[in-house]
Amino acid sequence: MNAVTEQVLSMLRESRDFLSGEQISRRLGMSRAAVWKHITQLRQAGYGIESVRNRGYRLGATPDTPLDLEIRAHLHTRYLGQELVYLPTTGSTNTVAGTLAKQGAADGTVVFADTQESGRGRLARSWFSPAGRNIYLSVILRPAVVPHQVPQLSLVAGVALVRAIDRLVPGLDLGLKWPNDVFVGRRKVCGILCDMQSEMDRVHHLVLGIGINVNLKSGEFSPEIADKATSLAIEAGR
Repeated sequence: MNAVTEQVLSMLRESRDFLSGEQISRRLGMSRAAVWKHITQLRQAGYGIESVRNRGYRLGATPDTPLDLEIRAHLHTRYLGQELVYLPTTGSTNTVAGTLAKQGAADGTVVFADTQESGRGRLARSWFSPAGRNIYLSVILRPAVVPHQVPQLSLVAGVALVRAIDRLVPGLDLGLKWPNDVFVGRRKVCGILCDMQSEMDRVHHLVLGIGINVNLKSGEFSPEIADKATSLAIEAGR
C-alpha cells in the first residue's frame, strides 16, 4: 500500500460517521474511481469498510495482523519503527533485515512477519513461528558504539521487553535469563537474537531479532519445546 492509501485510511479513522467518496476525492485531489481503488486495497488487506449508497464509507473492523498501517498509527517514537516492512510470510525477519541494512535501510527500520518458515534462535536453533499467533520482528540499529559494547544492547532490549510486557499484561512472574531470554516463571515466552556487521573498531549495523509467544495455546507448541515454552495467553488466561 502506498502513502495515498494510508491517507484514505487515516481519514476513515478520524471520521465518526460515514465519509463520502466525494469528500475523500476532493480532499486528496483524486477521482472517485481512484478512491474506490484505495478502498478495495484496504478491504483486501483485511479492513472492514462499510459502504452505503448516498452516505459513503465507514471503517469498522481492523485486521488482526501486524500491518505497517496499524503499527505506525500507535507509535510515538523518534525513529524506531518509523520505517516498517510487513511480510505475511518470510524465511527469517533477521535475514531480511540484514539484507535491507546492507542496502542502506534507515536506523530504526523494523521488519515484521506473520509467520517465519526458518525462524532462527541462538546457537543455530530454530524458532517456532506459526502464523496468526505470535510477534516476529527484527530491528535495524546503527549504534555509535564499538563492537565489544554491542552485547549491552541485547541486555537493554531484554529489559525493555520485560517492561513492555509488564505494562500490557501486568501481574506475570516475568524474569530475564541473561542475556537473551524472557521467562514467565520457568518457561520461556520471548527470545532475542543479535546479528552484527562490523569491523574491528566500528559497527556498521546491528539486527536485533525479537520473538514473543503471544496467543499460542498449550497444545500448539512443537514437541521439542512443549515443556519449556509458554505464551502470554496461557499465562494471563486471556
